[in-house]
Amino acid sequence: MCIRDRLRGGLSGSGTSRRRRLIKRLLAIDGVTAVCQFRDDGAFVEGYGLLPPQELEALAQFAHDYKRIVQGNADQLSMFTGIRGWTPPGGWIVRGATMSVCSVANLVCTVEHSDVNLSEVMEALTETSHF
Repeated sequence: MCIRDRLRGGLSGSGTSRRRRLIKRLLAIDGVTAVCQFRDDGAFVEGYGLLPPQELEALAQFAHDYKRIVQGNADQLSMFTGIRGWTPPGGWIVRGATMSVCSVANLVCTVEHSDVNLSEVMEALTETSHF
């Protein structure tokens, strides 16, 4: 079953509750340990997973700040090279020794390397970000 079918399967209801269920389903992907959503101004919306609430809020703030940095760098790259297609960035990954942080749009998650397929995670984040 593809990511889209796994995320959409059996979901109905209002847009907010449906999105919440989709976000929670990201935790079902092997290796994903926490996921959060933040607003465009950086405010924490919701978070789920193994991190305490304060760390989920800090993760959302980090993701918002990093998203702005990546956007600025992509804008500069596009301007200096004259090559189109760098903006808007489709997402980003910060890879550490044992864990990574992945983000698309206003969603961010932490993943453990031992169990993760980063392509699957980024695809699922992209799908979920469209709801």
